[in-house]
Amino acid sequence: MNFYQNTLRNLKKAAELMKLDPQALAILSHPQRVLEVSIPVEMDDGTIRVFEGFRVQHSDIRGPFKGGIRYYPEVDLAEIKALATEMTFKCAVANIPFGGGKGGVRCNPKTMSECELERLTRKYVQAIFPIIGPHHDIPAPDLYTTPQMMAWFMDEYSRLASEYLPSVVTGKPLEVGGSVGRDTATAQGGAYVLAEYLGGKKKPENTTVIIQGYGNAGQHAAEILHKMGYRIVGVSDSKGGVYNPKGLDLTAVAAAKKQHGTVAKAQPGQAVKAKAILEKPCDVLVLAAMENQVTRTNVKRLKTKLILELANGPVTGEADEVLAKRKIPAIPDILANAGGVSVSYLEWVQNQTQYYWTREEVQSKLKRVMTESLREVLKIQKEFNSTLRQAAYILAFRRLERTMKTRGRLSHPKKCLTPDGVCKI
Repeated sequence: MNFYQNTLRNLKKAAELMKLDPQALAILSHPQRVLEVSIPVEMDDGTIRVFEGFRVQHSDIRGPFKGGIRYYPEVDLAEIKALATEMTFKCAVANIPFGGGKGGVRCNPKTMSECELERLTRKYVQAIFPIIGPHHDIPAPDLYTTPQMMAWFMDEYSRLASEYLPSVVTGKPLEVGGSVGRDTATAQGGAYVLAEYLGGKKKPENTTVIIQGYGNAGQHAAEILHKMGYRIVGVSDSKGGVYNPKGLDLTAVAAAKKQHGTVAKAQPGQAVKAKAILEKPCDVLVLAAMENQVTRTNVKRLKTKLILELANGPVTGEADEVLAKRKIPAIPDILANAGGVSVSYLEWVQNQTQYYWTREEVQSKLKRVMTESLREVLKIQKEFNSTLRQAAYILAFRRLERTMKTRGRLSHPKKCLTPDGVCKI
């Protein structure tokens, strides 16, 4: 089962549990628009390479499409459709007035020069220019894309539109309209959710944490949770991991990553294979790598009491069912990693008003969004005796269905029809 099929399966299970209007499920099970583009780029050696790019717009029922752009060798349409769908639900869970979108280019940015990446980014903007805009579709950085790339994106769009429009994209550098706190937003939002969920159940200093994935979200999560008092006992990247039940020296971890290209060389600690870090004992397992990391193959070997999903779709449907049977709660991605899109919304608002908040103001607004979203999810979990994932989808479905009915996007009730089935309106 691929990521997109797993996403549709999650939608269906939640819809059945809450008895959602079948029309709403049918509409939300398909993206509104799928765009595939060919992107010819001149490389540094003078040759032309043609890259394949995508932009999927899932739903704008609650506001403009919103979602990141990833540069990755294995990007495919099914993955982008899944991520766009999840963005719709993520924004609804966080009660942000955006819909879901996602984009990607199949490339390996690690083998490309900065000039090649800039030319690729500008060509991608030119290809999708007709369907994006500050009030229609607002991209952001994602896997292997950076704030600098978002600055190029904004600059190219503004050039094409003949108008300075920083709000066309979020996740930008501060110098061109970015927001303070955006770089750490995904990790910080997840930390707020974790602290709220644990509450007084367990003190941070008595809570061990393993983080799979040492990219932007994972590294920031390690640093933020460590400052909050949690004991980080394991981290990993694509090349390996390091584990120390007494707690890791995060300075040494960062130094090992910089010097050797992997955290596995950090000392003191036990080097482990990348996926093996998932099976080490901990209180909280933070999944901050890629989708489909916890599967039916390894889920029974997990030795954690709680999962926090900072990555998108890191747990497969089959594994989710096993976790429920083992009574291991998983705070789902559409709640746990909504910090990124929440601060992206705040950045967009600041761009629109040309008034910028302090870090303290941004963090305060982010904390409120994340904690209130969790409380709503917990209420629904109790109401339906469901998993946290099902509860999060139900919360999103309720908000989406209400908006669809209010906007008249669902079929009219029978009282609006004449005897021969014609709408009276």
